Amino acid sequence: MLTELHIEDFAIIDQLDLQFGPGLVIFTGETGAGKSIIIDAVETLLGGRADSTFVRSGSERAIIEAVFHIPEAARTAIHAILEREDLLDEPDYLSMGREIRLSGRNVARVNGRSVNTSLLREIGEYLIDLHGQSEHLSLLRVNQHLGLLDSYALAISEKNASGPGSHRPAEHEAGSTPAYQPSLHELLAAYQGTYRRLLAVRNELEQLHQAERDASQRSEMLTYQINEIESARLRIDEEEELRDERNRLANAEGLSSLTQEALIALDEGNPEAPAATDLIGQVVHALSGLSRLDPSQSSLFEQAQALSEGLSDLALNLRTYLEGIEFNPKRLDQVEERLALLHGLKRKFGDSIAEILKFAEQAHNQLDEITHAGERIQTLENAQKELLAQLGHEGLALSRERQAAGERLSQAIETELADLYMSGAQFKVDFQQRSDPQGVPLADGQKVAFSAHGLERVEFLIAPNPGEGFKPLAKIASGGETSRLMLALKNVLAKADQVPTLIFDEIDQGIGGRVGAVVGQKLWSLARQHQVLCITHLPQLAVFGEQHFQVHKVIHEDRTSTQVTKLDDEKRLIELAQMLGEVSEGTLHSARELMQTVGSRTSLS
Repeated sequence: MLTELHIEDFAIIDQLDLQFGPGLVIFTGETGAGKSIIIDAVETLLGGRADSTFVRSGSERAIIEAVFHIPEAARTAIHAILEREDLLDEPDYLSMGREIRLSGRNVARVNGRSVNTSLLREIGEYLIDLHGQSEHLSLLRVNQHLGLLDSYALAISEKNASGPGSHRPAEHEAGSTPAYQPSLHELLAAYQGTYRRLLAVRNELEQLHQAERDASQRSEMLTYQINEIESARLRIDEEEELRDERNRLANAEGLSSLTQEALIALDEGNPEAPAATDLIGQVVHALSGLSRLDPSQSSLFEQAQALSEGLSDLALNLRTYLEGIEFNPKRLDQVEERLALLHGLKRKFGDSIAEILKFAEQAHNQLDEITHAGERIQTLENAQKELLAQLGHEGLALSRERQAAGERLSQAIETELADLYMSGAQFKVDFQQRSDPQGVPLADGQKVAFSAHGLERVEFLIAPNPGEGFKPLAKIASGGETSRLMLALKNVLAKADQVPTLIFDEIDQGIGGRVGAVVGQKLWSLARQHQVLCITHLPQLAVFGEQHFQVHKVIHEDRTSTQVTKLDDEKRLIELAQMLGEVSEGTLHSARELMQTVGSRTSLS
């Protein structure tokens, strides 16, 4: 719901700050006062065309800002958009802004952050439907007609479910137990479940057919790759072991020399320097005597004895290591070749032996799929045939439910149009199916196209006058006829249409006071489900407003600007009298009677 609107330096508007509540909001004023400019500003805010001509003369920029209460019905969708763009602040409110600069550049904002204009349009579609010179009305978008019809059918079923006999029994023979008839919502859920399974089957079939087309070449390649990997007889830790072995083989001479050098110093000695083991032996002998004379120092003897034993173990290990050093150029060549082989396999199939083995496993699986593709294709084609038949059955059941809802919708809208003095107008929900060789089979053998939503395309058609034939909504004549039609549609689809705020610009165009009273009643009824903003010249319509704003022009220092005044009861009475004619006792009396009549009528509704 639109709660606040700020307009600054837009066309002839100097500055406006308006606050709105729920219900029916009326704007009245003389022609040219700037009523439609307010609507133009809202349309611009919603992502409409904006250029420097909108900037008030003498100003550098025009600003339009609004605050909206996020409706419960659209909260999930709007929150998803705001979270996607990292713009979600308060869960219940959002602000939108548009700044148009004289230089031609304009800035769009949501919750104070700059965004693309397309985002204003995306969010705006959940907030406001504007019917005027623009085509912003959602009812003119054919791709939304099916959703509106389904929502209307759901609203009917919920209404029926709240009354007696809400179990919706199907037709049955006398004395038999009534069978449960699923709702459109349940039928659609079943249909879409089958649709998703069919898409999964078709996707796998396409992959298998593509694999089958490349089967021969692909099979040879996979077989070659598998043989190349398996013939290598890989082990997970092999590469590290080979590198260690290569290091030892390549440095055998140096390793042997260093080991011998260590052994000489440790255990053999020479005339110039005795062996380390001999020296430590002398230390052990001396500390043995020391510990006998001074038992408190026995730990020193133990340390020396442990050191002597450690040196003996070290010498033994060095001799063992020396004996294991291999001078084997042939084995070195073999290790180098093996490492080169592993490197080549890694370059082709993965960065490690584990990845190479995983590649081989996947290749085996792919080869197995190719080998058994024919069997799997046959299984999937049988499944596809069964799912298409099931989808056709569920789609027809869905279509029958929609057609029944379409008939009720047509009757309800024609009743509304008759109330609006368009008794000859006809409304129809058009269901169109398209042949498709790959579509679902029907009982007559025909195959029809299908989508995630059903077997048909739905469009709302209207015949405003007898004998003219049905036409799409987008092609009907403009003016009061269109406005009344849209009002009738909005009234019937009030529960199905979740857009919270509806704006009607001069809905009374081409209609008189008698019809205006009916239109006012319809707008007031519509405002029980939506916030409705309406510009009107008819007092019979304006009197139904729950908020009434007067739009007028003022001239100050040779500058014209639009001002808006919220009318209380007394000022509203005068405004209604002026709309009836010159203010006099007679027009005041008539205006007072209008207010009393409408007050009693709406209080009883």
